[in-house]
Amino acid sequence: MRRFSFALMAALLPCPAWAEDRAEQFDYYVLALSWSPAWCRAEGDRRDAAQCAAGRKTDFVIHGLWPQYERGWPQDCATAERDPSRRDSLAMAESMGSAGLAWYQWQKHGRCTGLSGPGYYARTRAAAAAVAVPDLFEDLPRDLKLPPAVIEDAFIEANPGLGRDAITVTCRAGALQEVRICLTRDLAPRDCAPDARQDCAARDVLMERVR
Repeated sequence: MRRFSFALMAALLPCPAWAEDRAEQFDYYVLALSWSPAWCRAEGDRRDAAQCAAGRKTDFVIHGLWPQYERGWPQDCATAERDPSRRDSLAMAESMGSAGLAWYQWQKHGRCTGLSGPGYYARTRAAAAAVAVPDLFEDLPRDLKLPPAVIEDAFIEANPGLGRDAITVTCRAGALQEVRICLTRDLAPRDCAPDARQDCAARDVLMERVR
């Protein structure tokens, strides 16, 4: 009984200071690209989100650029680097859908990169520019149902050097949610750590047409 009590007490003690998330201490990035039509149907339409307006032709948007550990990830880090300005966040709306999302991603993830707010936004744009979206998915004119592996194959074909373990496809309610791509700190493709591989288990996922 005493041995069990000691173990329980140890488990309840606060984590040591070195276990706290610290800015710039991470191993790699995950670039998350969200399929806008699915997000619009699930959430954006009821918010009257600008990216969901007819004629905008929005396909993939950047959900975020997330620093990762080889196991787990940091978030909400303290940093001495300056926040992005309102103008900086507004400038991200075209690629991320909204200035509000850009600001949220900076607060939760960007502050852990060791970059300033404008620097994090620039790194996010550079990461997205380093990944080619397959021509098939740009301005998609009609709904498609595809196996998640086919979506991965299309990205791998469009991006030489991107391996099967460097990309994962997520889904929600039978529809494509995101394509996530793992990148080194220099924005080169690399394998995702096991906990970042969250492949959709559905046989097929719906890719709704671009509006």
